[in-house]
Amino acid sequence: MLKIVLGNKKYSSWSLRPWLALKITGAPFEEQVVPLDMPDTAQNIRKYSPSGRVPALIDGALTVWDSIAICEYLNEKFPQAGLWPADAAQRARARSVSAEMHSGFMNLRNDCSMRIVEQRPYKPLRAETQADVDRIVAIWNECLEKGGPWLFGAKPCAADCMYAPVVSRFRTYSIPVSGAAKAYVDHVWAWPVLQEWVAAARAETLRAKFHED
Repeated sequence: MLKIVLGNKKYSSWSLRPWLALKITGAPFEEQVVPLDMPDTAQNIRKYSPSGRVPALIDGALTVWDSIAICEYLNEKFPQAGLWPADAAQRARARSVSAEMHSGFMNLRNDCSMRIVEQRPYKPLRAETQADVDRIVAIWNECLEKGGPWLFGAKPCAADCMYAPVVSRFRTYSIPVSGAAKAYVDHVWAWPVLQEWVAAARAETLRAKFHED
């Protein structure tokens, strides 16, 4: 059986992404949550992940690490799941917006860390962080012009998994969006598998000082 190694569900946005992709495949899997910000965190993660970071996917003797690499592996292992769009042009766009998420938006990440169980009143963002928000909303609007309700059609794909933590950040920090982007935020937040993750996050008792402070 597949096994995925995760950080705390309250905080680990990178763990959430491939976990959602696994849910899309419908394949059974085990979870191993490694508590973050503990004296032995790095040591415990390295038992599973050669990069020393979560997430990591273990399939027998094979370990795959990094969120996008895991999504690509799952796409090859479960092609029927449709983790990337079937159309070549749409597939290229989905990979492009996912890669942009993977490598960018550092101001949003730094200023609005993932606290998926919280909701805070809106405070104006730094200009650089607002620029990240504006670019994300532009990506969503462009993708949703094709019809939605997901970024690339009628069902979720890996691109939606990549942006789900952003949806949680928009909600946590009450970042205002409107129109198609607002509808997308509401739709992703209501996604039953995402709410399954949120419920597990609420049940966690560990307070990770670095992530909280």
